[in-house]
Amino acid sequence: MTTETLDHWIAGATNPGTSTRTAPVHDPALGVVTKQVRLASAADVDTAVAAATAAFADWGRSSIARRQQVLFKFRELLNARSGELAEILTSEHGKVLSDAAGEIARGLEVVEFACGMPHLAKGSYSLGVSTDVDVYSLREPIGVVGVITPFNFPAMVPLWFLPIAIATGNCVVLKPSEKDPSSSNWLAELFHEAGLPAGVLNVVHGDKEAVDALLTHDDIASISFVGSTPIARYIYETGTAHGKRVQALGGAKNHMLVLPDADLDLVADSAVNAGFGSAGERCMAISVVVAVEPIADDLIAKISDRMGKLVTGDGRRSCDMGPLITREHRDKVAGYLDVAEADGATVVVDGREVEVDGAAEGFWLGPTLLDKVPTTSTVYTDEIFGPVLSVVRVASYEDGVELVNSGPYGNGTAIFTNDGGAARRFVLDVEVGMVGVNVPIPVPVAYHSFGGWKASLFGDAKAYGPQGVDFFTREKAVTSRWLDPSHGGINLGFPQNS
Repeated sequence: MTTETLDHWIAGATNPGTSTRTAPVHDPALGVVTKQVRLASAADVDTAVAAATAAFADWGRSSIARRQQVLFKFRELLNARSGELAEILTSEHGKVLSDAAGEIARGLEVVEFACGMPHLAKGSYSLGVSTDVDVYSLREPIGVVGVITPFNFPAMVPLWFLPIAIATGNCVVLKPSEKDPSSSNWLAELFHEAGLPAGVLNVVHGDKEAVDALLTHDDIASISFVGSTPIARYIYETGTAHGKRVQALGGAKNHMLVLPDADLDLVADSAVNAGFGSAGERCMAISVVVAVEPIADDLIAKISDRMGKLVTGDGRRSCDMGPLITREHRDKVAGYLDVAEADGATVVVDGREVEVDGAAEGFWLGPTLLDKVPTTSTVYTDEIFGPVLSVVRVASYEDGVELVNSGPYGNGTAIFTNDGGAARRFVLDVEVGMVGVNVPIPVPVAYHSFGGWKASLFGDAKAYGPQGVDFFTREKAVTSRWLDPSHGGINLGFPQNS
C-alpha cells in the first residue's frame, strides 16, 4: 500500500528537501500508518533558514499595519475553518473532536492577542530629560527564530509562538513533532492564504538532526521549545551555548490539593476532567490528587463513579477520551500500573481493562485511578503523561503544601476549598508558576503568560502574553538632541543632566 509523504513547507511552497529519511505517522485510533513524514537533514534546515533570512529583509521593516492585515485575515480564516483543523488533530493525535476544537480555540486567543500588537510593541518617549534632549525607546524584531513544538498540542502550541513572532516582524522556522505533523503545514498554508509573504513562516519536519541544526545555526536568533524536562534542559543549554535567546518549557507533575471543606462533587468532576482530557497527555494535567483526610474515601468513590461513565474510543465518535499517541507510549504508560502494584498502591480503576468504542488495533488505555501511592514510587515521581490519576493522602494543609513544594517541577497546581483565607495562603505558599483556586487547569488567558518554575521552565521568558512580546523583540533606546541652531561648544567632561 502506497502512503502519502508529507513534505516540508519552505518559502511559501511544499519542498521535499534533500533527505531520504522518513518516519511513519499513525492514526492512533485505528493503529495504522496513514502517511510518512520527511525527516530533514541539516542541509534542509539551512534551506529553510536561508528562506527566512531573505524574507526578513522586507518583513522586519514592514509596517505594523501590513502585519496586522495578515494577522486579522489569518484569524478570520482560522475561525471559519477550525473544524477542518480539528479533524486533522483527531486523525493524528487521537484526541476527541471536542477536545481538538478546544485546543484550537485556545490557540485562537493568542492570534487575537497578537492582533493588538500596535499597542503591545510600542515604545516610550521622555521629553526634555536634559536641556533640549529627548529619550525614546523602540521595539525591533530579533530576526529569524526557531520554534520546536510537541505532539500533545500540535495546533495550540505553535499558535502560542507564531502569531507573536510574526506580528513583531520576525521570520520563523517551525519544527513540529514528527508524530502528528500535518497541522503545522495546514497552519503555514493558511498564513500564506492570509497574505503572509513567502519565507516568513517555514516548516521543517524532522528529529534530533533537525533540532540540533536549529540550535547551532548561526542565523537563528532564538529558540522556543515546549516538551519534556530533560529535552528542555538540553535545548536551553545547547541554544544558549550558541548565543541564542531560549525559552524552554519543560515537564510537570501537577497536584490538586483538596481540603476537607471542599465541594467534593466539584472536586470529582474537576479531577476527572483535568486528569483524563486528551488522554492525560497534557503538561497541565492533574496527575496527583492530594486529599487532606478524612475525605479520601468519599472522594475516591465519587471519582470512580464518574470514571465508570466515561467512554473511551475513536475521537470521531461520541466518546469522552481517545487513544494515546503511539503504541510504544501506550505500553510505557500501562507499565506504570505494574509498578504501582509492586510499590504497594491500590489500583482502584484499571485502564488496561477498558472496553473501547473503536478498532481493536488502536493504542488504547482507559482512565486509571490509583490510591495510596507512595511518594517514593516512580508512579508518583515521574511525569507519566497518560490517563493515570494518583491519590496521595495527607493529614494536613501543611503536609500537602510541603508535598507540592518538595518536587522538582513547578508548572501548575490547584487548591479546592471553600475557605478564602486558606486559598489565599496557598497562592502565597506554593512554589509553582501557575495556580488554580477551584480551577483544575490554570492555563492563563492569552494576555497573561504561560510558564512554570523550577524544572518546568528554562530561561527567563514564559510563553505568549507580555513576556512573549518581550522575547520576540529587542529594545533600542535613542537619546536625541536637535540643536536650535546654536550649540554649547566643546566640553570634554562626562555628560551630565541639567
